[in-house]
Amino acid sequence: MSDTSSSLPQQRQHSTIRAGIAKRHARERRFRAYGIAAICAALTAVAILFGMILYKGVPAFWQANVELEIFFDPEIIKVPERPQPQPGQSPAELEKQQLAWERQVTMVNWNRVIKAAIRKAAPDVEIDTKQALSIIETNGRYELRDMFVNDPGLLGQTVTVNLLASANADNWLKGNIDRNLPDAQQQLSAPARALADRLLEEGTIRFAFAWHLFTNVDSRSAPASAGLAGAFMGSLYMMLVVIVLAVPLGVGSAIYLEEFAPKNRFTDFIEVNINNLAAVPSIVFGLLGAAVFINFFHLPLSAPIVGGLVLTLMTLPTIIIATRSALRAVPPSLRQAALGLGASKTQTVFHHVLPVTYPGVLTATIIGVAQALGETAPLLLIGMNAFVAAVPGTPFEQSTALPVQIFLWQGNENRNFFEARTSAAIIVLLALMLALNAIAIYLRTRLERRK
Repeated sequence: MSDTSSSLPQQRQHSTIRAGIAKRHARERRFRAYGIAAICAALTAVAILFGMILYKGVPAFWQANVELEIFFDPEIIKVPERPQPQPGQSPAELEKQQLAWERQVTMVNWNRVIKAAIRKAAPDVEIDTKQALSIIETNGRYELRDMFVNDPGLLGQTVTVNLLASANADNWLKGNIDRNLPDAQQQLSAPARALADRLLEEGTIRFAFAWHLFTNVDSRSAPASAGLAGAFMGSLYMMLVVIVLAVPLGVGSAIYLEEFAPKNRFTDFIEVNINNLAAVPSIVFGLLGAAVFINFFHLPLSAPIVGGLVLTLMTLPTIIIATRSALRAVPPSLRQAALGLGASKTQTVFHHVLPVTYPGVLTATIIGVAQALGETAPLLLIGMNAFVAAVPGTPFEQSTALPVQIFLWQGNENRNFFEARTSAAIIVLLALMLALNAIAIYLRTRLERRK
């Protein structure tokens, strides 16, 4: 009887313990489920974002091209023969004659040549000249002019030439415009739409990879030929300025503050301000750059050198903080061993401590540069949103940048065409940033293996 009465409290205690353990396990399972759900939600959001960008941007890498049999008709191209060097003629006189000849070539009605080729491709289509030319990009006549200037022997010959289709024709053929809309809301006239559809069916119009997206500069007169070459070079110059200035300054400052600077109120003040600078909005750096580098130092507006200096100020706190964290992670025993063997403070830092931190410093540097590559707000405030139809030759020439080019294309009035092209530019920018991050991971892994 006593055994039975004593076992009852023990059973209750055991059941209470088991119930508590079951509750803890249930809470752990719920917490794990919440964590997995949060990760899945984040990955889903990222997948949707990248999926939308790829869905809209990938078609922009393929663009409609019109393959025409161009006859360089002597009845239309009425120009004299190209000037040739004459005995006793100075180079200046020859250049003057050649420039005058090129001006005559420019005055030729090359649109008539293109129209004749279109008539030949679709002889039974009733269409006027303006409507026929609306399916060809406006710079097509300049391509024919340049071909003739480079080879005047084309006169009287028939050559197969691939010309870009216009942005409106590309929109129509890709289905970016509702075909059921009335004519008043269509970008192309009804005869031009019918001609484009027929040339596509016959294989005269084909979709090819848009290499000009990487080789051409931005264009307002010929939007179908607009490219990222100028913006890419502008971003490249800015990143070179950031690497040359931010990396040595940031790493050097971190080494001094962490290893050599005395611990007092002044260094504490500097450390607090570095941490504060890392949290300052990027647009504030743009205002600082406009006030200091442009208004005070009178550096050129819209120049990569100014953008690079502004992005350097933004990147410095990131590099300094990351480098100091890497230096703090080095075991104190390494410093003590080096000092115990007779190494000086400088030798200890640069020969023993700093090599250990190379993976962390390199990773922070590349991530900082990748972050600077995607900044837009500070570049807008220093004028890099200006339209520049040229590839900059130096960091002091006017230019734009990849994120700013994306901003400009997003606001273009031809939404049907430039919405896809904007997504394509975003893909290019993301590819560059992912490549930089991949390089950082690879170099960090390789340096860690060497240690």
